[in-house]
Parts: sequence; C-alpha cells; structure tokens
Amino acid sequence: MSADNLKPTSQTNWDALESEVEEEIDYSDIPPLTESFFAEATLRIPASKANNFIELDSDILQWLHNQNQEPKDFVNSLLRQHIQTQAS
Repeated sequence: MSADNLKPTSQTNWDALESEVEEEIDYSDIPPLTESFFAEATLRIPASKANNFIELDSDILQWLHNQNQEPKDFVNSLLRQHIQTQAS
C-alpha cells in the first residue's frame, strides 16, 4: 500500500450505504477471510489516536468487564487520583 492510497477523507456515500437493508447486501464479490489473511493482517491505528493508545493485559480487561467498568474511564479516574496524590 502506498501513501497515495491513504486518503485523509472517505469517498464513501454513507447515506446510501446506511439506507441499504442488510439482508439485501451482495457480499459475493468479497473473498472469504482465511487463516492466512489473519496471519498477515496488521492493526492500523489512525495517527490522531496512535499516541493515545495503551494495551491492557487480558486479566485486567476481564476484571474491568466483571466490574461493569469501561477501561478508558477507569484508567482516567485512577490516573487523576494518582496525579492529585502526587500534587499534594
């Protein structure tokens, strides 16, 4: 993929797409996702979010899920408490 393929704005007609009925969408031209596809796939994070990204361990995510906590909200709250403690 070249830099020319990375357009900053989408050319998708979202109104037309959202008006389609899901059962009527023709997916026949899309090849099936195989194991080799996922083996070669890469995660692409928008540049605006790349510096604002942390990876949490699966056990921590599971604990937060069990507590009905959103990870972002919990981490922000915890860090704010830490900052206030340090400022005192």
